[in-house]
Amino acid sequence: MAIATNGLRKQYGAKVALHGLTLTVPRGEVFGFLGPNGAGKTTAVKLLTGLAAPSGGGGSVLGRPLGDREARRKVGYLPELFRFHDWLSATELLELHGELFGMPAAARRARIPEALELVGLADRARDRVGTFSKGMQQRLGLAQALLNRPALVILDEPTSALDPLGRRDVRALIQRLKGEGVTVFLNSHLLSEVELVCDRVAFVDHGRVIREGRIEELLATGRELEIRAGALTPELVAALAREWHVVEHAGQHLVLAVGAAEEAAAVTRRLVALGADLLELRPRRSSLEDLFVNLVTHAADAGGSVPLGEASPTPVGEH
Repeated sequence: MAIATNGLRKQYGAKVALHGLTLTVPRGEVFGFLGPNGAGKTTAVKLLTGLAAPSGGGGSVLGRPLGDREARRKVGYLPELFRFHDWLSATELLELHGELFGMPAAARRARIPEALELVGLADRARDRVGTFSKGMQQRLGLAQALLNRPALVILDEPTSALDPLGRRDVRALIQRLKGEGVTVFLNSHLLSEVELVCDRVAFVDHGRVIREGRIEELLATGRELEIRAGALTPELVAALAREWHVVEHAGQHLVLAVGAAEEAAAVTRRLVALGADLLELRPRRSSLEDLFVNLVTHAADAGGSVPLGEASPTPVGEH
């Protein structure tokens, strides 16, 4: 496993920042660790990277105990909030980080141009960091995280300062890393980006992992049909409502919740039989953002207790 934790706990004085995180991330996977602010994500990352020591429980990174120096040499990390030395050039900054990694001088000379090329900054190698835009500094942060050819990359909001082209480049880079067998542990509030690159995700809210699974499985749970049709009279919609749940109805637009995707044929026949002028019928796929909002809303309504059945909640604290 790239990451494995069991009851991981962190306490600062009287405040419990992490209540007990149990999580596994296989090697070579792109894993999304998602949740609102204050859900315990940052504290978990600090423990995984060895920036803080756990108060209880345990875990491993790349098969070695948390905080192990040899494991940390194989981890790349881009924090959400970072500040680089404005007076250094991009090459000088990476030279400094290469020394901190313990990379030999020859390895640094060979790797720094490659890392800058990977993030699209090859032509700015000698420019001072203080002249870089926020997006360019974000790219430089990615180069820093990849400098040591890591086996595990932990990225905290890696696309937050990037324009659409930059976000596309980062997605391509993450897919390239996955193709090379690198594990990517990704924190992001841009759920549309997460949906495009992650294999699995865990949702964290109010101190609990409220759902975890593969993207395609999580998004397949909602079975809704989006319909556009004429002659959707109140009587016709009422007749449909006796057989299926009407989620939305406005003018020619109708959304039905069905038990299985295969019911589309039955819905089609029923619409025609009732006299509707069917123009379009297609499954409506839930987005990761939709799922996140539903889970968080459900957690709030339940006061933080989320009996979802399919996932056993794992206590996690707020940071």
